[in-house]
Amino acid sequence: MRAVGLLRYGGPEVLRVVDLPTPHAGPGEVRVRVRAAAVNPADTQIRAGMLPVPLRGSDPLLPGHDIAGTIDEVGSGTSGALAPGDPVMAMVNPSREAGGGYAEWVVLPEAWVVPAPAGVSPAEAATLPLNGLTALHALDQLRLEPGSTLAVTGAAGAVGGYAVQLAKAAGHRVLADAAQGDVDLVAALGADVTVIRGPGVADRLREHAPDGVDAAVDAALLGGALLPAVREGGAVALLRGGPDPVLRAQADQRKIDMVSAFVYEYEGRRDKLDLLRRLAEEGALTLRVAGRFPPQEAARAHQLLEAGGVRGRLVIEF
Repeated sequence: MRAVGLLRYGGPEVLRVVDLPTPHAGPGEVRVRVRAAAVNPADTQIRAGMLPVPLRGSDPLLPGHDIAGTIDEVGSGTSGALAPGDPVMAMVNPSREAGGGYAEWVVLPEAWVVPAPAGVSPAEAATLPLNGLTALHALDQLRLEPGSTLAVTGAAGAVGGYAVQLAKAAGHRVLADAAQGDVDLVAALGADVTVIRGPGVADRLREHAPDGVDAAVDAALLGGALLPAVREGGAVALLRGGPDPVLRAQADQRKIDMVSAFVYEYEGRRDKLDLLRRLAEEGALTLRVAGRFPPQEAARAHQLLEAGGVRGRLVIEF
């Protein structure tokens, strides 16, 4: 089978199309004929050696956290919920022995795979698992009361956009930040109020929530610059690790709870991924494909993502 992998860490140029043995489904597993694999910032960090995913000697390391395609092989001992020909999507952990999702065939435990949203393309479905689960885990960690006011930074991005829409689907009021050119996009995603990002964003958010927002999803990694927008006793969800000591001290002064979204906590959580499927089918989640690339142009996709300004997800199509 064709796959996209790397033998050494580095820039996008280390990615290459490789030929690997086609895997087969074992007990409790299903095999997905991958049609689309989304390109995420975590994939570029794996490629650059910034995440703890080790190289595999003479075997290529395969990035890729999101796949969509069809079931084409079912192992013994599965539930029967998935059958050959079913359109599906899944989140993949590239640190596992078999690697990530940049491949024509991927074998996964049955519990990691759910039906794709009805009526969408594989490319669209592939944009949902990792980013949708990240946003969902962030919101679940915040434990918002019904009708809370939530701030979302980086709302035009993939995780931020899903956070806006998941919060609206749950009945919350959402304040978001965006660049001037993204205001209409963020409004279309459902934000009740959109303020311009940049210095002073906390003050602009406070204009629409004078007592402070109840919580925030900090997809733009603003850190301490966002805290003044949050009420005393509120909460902030961080998307890349825990708070540093300075941020922790600032939060503690105002009894703001700092929680960390860690998407691998939802690895194999079919219930969570299936919730995202249902919301996408209902139109509550917008699946945004920013560009499509054949495997031999995976390096170009990584270059574009790292250059910034991508709205939605770039996708490798097999």
